[in-house]
Amino acid sequence: MNLMNTEIWGVIAMFLATIILAIPLGKYIANVFSDKPSFLDKIFGPIERGIMRLSGVDFKKEMTWKEHLVALLTINLVWFVVGMLILMFQAYLPLNPDGNPNMSPDLAFNTAISFLVNCNLQHYSGESGVSYLSQTGLMFLQFVSAGIGISAAIVLFKAFKDKGSKLLGNFYDIFLKSCTRILLPISFIVALILVFQGTPMTYEGKDTMINLQGDSVEVSRGPVAAFVAIKHVGTNGGGFFGANSNHPLENPSYISNIAEMIGQFVIPVAMVFALGFFINRRKLSLMIFGVMTIGFLCLAIPNVLMEAQGSPAIERLGVTQDLGAMEGKEIRFGAAASGFWSIVTTVISTGSINSMHDSSMPLSGMNEMLAMMINAFYGGNGVGILNFFVFIILGVFISGLMVGRTPEFLGKKVEAREMKIAMIVALIHPFLILAGTAIAAAYPAIGASTTNDPGFHGFSEMLYEFTSASANNGSGFEGLGDNTLWWNISTGIVLLFGRFIPIVGPIAIAGILSEKRYIPEGAGTLKTDTASFGFMVFAVIVIVAALAFFPALTLGPIAEYFSIK
Repeated sequence: MNLMNTEIWGVIAMFLATIILAIPLGKYIANVFSDKPSFLDKIFGPIERGIMRLSGVDFKKEMTWKEHLVALLTINLVWFVVGMLILMFQAYLPLNPDGNPNMSPDLAFNTAISFLVNCNLQHYSGESGVSYLSQTGLMFLQFVSAGIGISAAIVLFKAFKDKGSKLLGNFYDIFLKSCTRILLPISFIVALILVFQGTPMTYEGKDTMINLQGDSVEVSRGPVAAFVAIKHVGTNGGGFFGANSNHPLENPSYISNIAEMIGQFVIPVAMVFALGFFINRRKLSLMIFGVMTIGFLCLAIPNVLMEAQGSPAIERLGVTQDLGAMEGKEIRFGAAASGFWSIVTTVISTGSINSMHDSSMPLSGMNEMLAMMINAFYGGNGVGILNFFVFIILGVFISGLMVGRTPEFLGKKVEAREMKIAMIVALIHPFLILAGTAIAAAYPAIGASTTNDPGFHGFSEMLYEFTSASANNGSGFEGLGDNTLWWNISTGIVLLFGRFIPIVGPIAIAGILSEKRYIPEGAGTLKTDTASFGFMVFAVIVIVAALAFFPALTLGPIAEYFSIK
C-alpha cells in the first residue's frame, strides 16, 4: 500500500510539474510569434535566415487564411510523396545495417500518412520494419507535423488578435519558428536526459549481448534518443521499437518516464496559456484551461484508481494484487503511473505507450477511447486548441439562442456560415470512427478475423483502431492484426480526413470572423471568459460525445466490464 501511495504521489508531481512549466513556456511561445526579442535569437536567428535564403521563399509576405491553407496542404503533399518513396525502397538505400526489407505499397502508404499527420499509427515493428534512413525520415516528419499543428493554432491566434485584418502573418515564417524556437530546444533537453539514462544514440547496427541466462542475443539499437525525444515533444508517439515506451532502451527508468511524460504534456498545456498571452485575454485562457483540466481529471483519476486496484476477476480467485493490475505493465513504472500515462497519451493525441492498452481494465480502455473521441482536452500540439475552438463556437451559438441575441465571439458575430463549418468538423470525427468500425464489424473477413480476442474485447480492438486513427493518436489495442490491406488503406484514409478537416475548418472560421467588423463589448455581450460559459462548453462536449459514442462503447468496453464484474 505504501508503494502504491508513492506511485500516486509521483503521478501528482508529474502533473503539477507540467502545469508549472507550461505557464512560462506559454508566455515564451506568445513572445516568439509576437516577434519580441528572445535569448534564443542569437542561436536560431542565423539558422533561420540561412534556411530562408536557401528556400527562396518570401518569409515577410503576409498571407490570408486561404493562402495559409494552400501552403500548409502543398508542403504536406511533398513530404508524403518523399516519405512513401523512402519507405518503399529502403532496402536499396544507405543506413540499413540490419538489412531490413522494403515496405509494401499499402504499408508505406499508411506509414507515410500516419507520420505526416502527427499520428504514427504503426502497423510495423521498428526493429525489423524500417531502416535507420527511414527512421531518420520519420523523425523529420515528427518535427514538421508538430510544427504544422502549432502553426495552425498561431494563425487562429492572429485572427483574433488583429481585429478586422485579412492578413495573418506568413505561414512559412510561423512554421519555421515552431520547429526551431520551440520543438528543437525542448527535444534536445529531453534527448540529453534519455542519453544519460541509457537510451542508445548511434547509427551502428545490432549489438551482441549476453543476457542474464547466459545466452547470446542480438539487440537492436540506433538513433533512439533523438527519435524518442521528438516523438513525445511533438505529441507524435511513434516508437523506435515495436514495444514503444515499454521498451527498456526507449524508456529505461522512472526518470526517463518523467522526462517523456512532461515532454509530451507540456506544449499542449502551454498553448492554452499562450493564447491568453498572445491576444491579451488571460481570463479566456484560464476558462479553457479549467474546462480542459476538469475533463482530463475526470478521465485520469478513474484510470489511476482502476489500474491500481487490479482486476476483479483475479480478485475472485483469491489472488492478492498489491501492485495493481500489472498485466502488460512494466514494474519500473507501476500500475498507477501507467494508468496516468494511458490517459495523458490519449488526451493529448501522443499515442505513445508505457503499458499495453490492450491489457487495461475494461473501463480504463473506455476512458482511453473517450479521451480520443472527445479529442479536445489539451489535444495534440496546436490541434487540440483548434478542436476546442469548434466547441466554443457551438457553445456561443447555443448560448446566443438561449438569451435571444446574435451570438458573438471576441467581438465578431457568429453566423450560419461559421456554424455549418463547425458542425461539419464536430460530426466528421464520430462519422469516421463509427462508419469504419461498422464496416469492419459487418465483414468478419476483414475485421473480426484480425482481432486477437472474441466478443466484446474484439469489438473494442476495432473501435479503438478507428478512434486512434481519426484522433491522430496512434496507440492501439495491439491484439489487432492491423498490417493488412484493409487496415492500412482504411485507416490511412481516416487519418487524412481526421487530420486536415479539424485544421481547415477552424482556420476557415477564424479567417472569416477576422474579416468581419469588430463589435465593441456592451452590456448585453455574452462573456466567454466566465465559469458559466465554461460550464456550457463542457456540457456541449459531454453531450456530443455521449450521443455519438455511448452505443458503441456499450457494445465494447462497458459490456466487457459487466462480463468480468
